[in-house]
Amino acid sequence: MKVVVLNGSPRRSGLVSRMLDEVVAGLPEGVEVERCFVHDLTVRPCCGCMKCRSLHRCVLAEDDAHRVAEALRGADALVVGSPCYWGGMSGTLKLLFDRMVYALMEDREGGLPVPLHKGKRVVMVATSNTAWPFSVWFHQTSGVFRSLREIFRWSGFRVVGTLGKGGCRKHPELTAREVSKCRRLGGKLCRA
Repeated sequence: MKVVVLNGSPRRSGLVSRMLDEVVAGLPEGVEVERCFVHDLTVRPCCGCMKCRSLHRCVLAEDDAHRVAEALRGADALVVGSPCYWGGMSGTLKLLFDRMVYALMEDREGGLPVPLHKGKRVVMVATSNTAWPFSVWFHQTSGVFRSLREIFRWSGFRVVGTLGKGGCRKHPELTAREVSKCRRLGGKLCRA
């Protein structure tokens, strides 16, 4: 089994990164893991030409978006993490997903989308600096999950679990309970 981990945080040792590490720690032994630190990738913005829909590849010059798209095609499951930026995922992660539409879904005649990852599983983690209960009231981490779920719904991934942590500025460490939840998410990813 192969799992791709997309880290949408700009901080290599930040809370999202630590949460993703704990999810990976919960994966069964023998699972192949490919990690992508999205902030370090070179990805040009999508130009909206829509040619990828008919060509099944992006027409822009080869960059890291092409490489990640190929990794997703070969993956059995996906783990995604992002801090909350204005109630959604980080801009670098959104940019990457924008460029990989052709590798996530294709158009059927008449324009109906066909998911290319049907049956694959995904887990998501997200953080927010907004203090509890405001992080819940203002839909901070749930906004990240909502925007990612939209992508996964159309591409066929089945979300098997999420973990959001608000108030991270005041509480920048994971609790034992949160570590345990992250590891359980890793286990859920590989269950039949």
